[in-house]
This record gives sequence, structure tokens and C-alpha cells, in this order.
Amino acid sequence: MYPAPAEITPPELYARRREFLKTSIGLGLAGAVLPAPTFAAPAQLGNGAKKSPFSTDEAQTPLKHITGYSNFYEFGTDKEDPARHAHQLKTRPWTVRLEGLVRKPVTLDIETILKLAPIEERIYRLRCVEGWSMVIPWLGFPLDALLRQVEPLGNAKYVEFVTALQPENMPGVRSRVLQWPYVEGLRLDEARHPLTLLVLGLYGDLLPSGNGAPLRIAVPWKYGFKSAKSIATIRFVEQEPRSSWMKAAPREYGFYSNVNPDVPHPRWSQAKERRIGEFLKRDTLPFNGYGEQVASLYSGMDLRKHF
Repeated sequence: MYPAPAEITPPELYARRREFLKTSIGLGLAGAVLPAPTFAAPAQLGNGAKKSPFSTDEAQTPLKHITGYSNFYEFGTDKEDPARHAHQLKTRPWTVRLEGLVRKPVTLDIETILKLAPIEERIYRLRCVEGWSMVIPWLGFPLDALLRQVEPLGNAKYVEFVTALQPENMPGVRSRVLQWPYVEGLRLDEARHPLTLLVLGLYGDLLPSGNGAPLRIAVPWKYGFKSAKSIATIRFVEQEPRSSWMKAAPREYGFYSNVNPDVPHPRWSQAKERRIGEFLKRDTLPFNGYGEQVASLYSGMDLRKHF
């Protein structure tokens, strides 16, 4: 059984609201020079957001579980550590560097990124490699809208995501459980797939720090650890990047990490999962239920070898 999730929304969520209001007011004062911000306050982040046709109609996991039970090893290995410690994360100012095999490398601040494309609500399943799952109403837009800003070169085959490293604010990085900073990667066509979401919020509000603020990705057909949090650098490369989990345990965590009930983890079966908030287990769906949209990406591949 998993530990009981925290019963209240973490205080850092409210701190983020005050922080965003200050930022929005500052941008407003500069309105004669800068365009008005897309969102005047975080409570409005989801206002008018179009619900994506990719969304599932399954019951959504309550916010208190989403923010109280998660993996974010920079803050500790316990599922409740992000809710306890992530309020320390400094999320303003925040920039993301896009570099590597691109024509136009650039560094963008989070306020600019917020305005690159219309915000959508996408209700996605999240399936953890440990056997638990959630249904989360994310807010964001396709990652490709960000990747297009730099015009990837023809020899760019993969995208590497590097999480921010703030040793003074991330108590988990004092451990050697992983190599820091955290690194993940996708094939370029996976990263540019319409399902791959650049996440800026959830449940109508800004993304809480414990869930990867101020921006992360959501790749719903893969196990949750593939969805990099608190991204600071996006690098376009020719060779398959080695992710943090591949370095730590290559027999257990492959590059692709697609949800596949027929390929067991070396230490447990992946055939069943437990939805947070439910008692009974349910069958795990191939590609987490998104096979119709993404199975063609892996046509001809041996998904036991390329796990």
C-alpha cells in the first residue's frame, strides 16, 4: 500500500500565487513598452482554456493527492517530500535555455513562454513505473510550440531535458541516489508529437513547485519519470541521451519507457496499477491508453528490447 497523501494543499501553492501577482503587476506598469501579460492572475490561468479532444473523461484525481503524493527526488525520495520541501524552490526569475543542434539558440523567460501559444486543459492519465496512477487536469500547450522557436537542424534526432539545480533549495540533491542535475530525453518525433504537453499549471492554477514549477512536460503514454520537471535547459542532440535513471539502473529503466503491461520491471509486474484514491487494482493499458495516437511511432520496433 502507498502512504496516505497529505490532506491539505501545500502552502507553497499559495505563495506562488502571491509571487505571480507581483510579477503581473510589474509587467502591467511597463505596459507602455511590453505587451500586456496573457494572464493577469494565476486563478485565471485556466479561464477560457479550451479542453483538448485528447482529454480523458475519467474521474480526476483530487488536487490534495496530486500535490501531496509525487516523485521529485530533488526534494527527497519519500512521496510526501516534495509537499514538505518544494516551497524552497526559487521559481522567479526563471529562464529556459534552448540550445544544441538548432539554428536559433535562445534563452526565454517564463513570462515569454506563457504567451507562446493558447493555454489548453488536457486531462491526462499519469502512470508511475512503481504501479500507481492518477488522472490530472494539466494546463499548457504542445511542447512543439516552444521547440519551433529555435528551428532544429536536420541532424537533431533527440531532445535532452535538464532540470534546474538549486542545491541550497533542493535538499534531495545532497544524496547520491541519482546524478544531478536530473536529465531526461525523448526522440525528436516524440517531443514534437501533439500529445506531448508543455505544462504550466494544473486544476486551473499555476503549477505547484512540488509538481515541477514553473514548467515541466507531460508525456502521457510513458511512465511518469519521463516527464521532466522544473526544466532549465532543452538541448537538441544527434545521439540518444542517457537519462538519470538509465545511468542509475540501466537494467530497470530504458530510454523509451513506454507504458507496456507485457514488459515487467525486473522487480515487479507492470500488468496492474492502482489509481490513487481507489482500493482495487485495474489493468494497465498499453501506452497508458494512448496507443491509437502513438503506437505508429514505434512501428517495427521490438518493444521488449527497446523498453
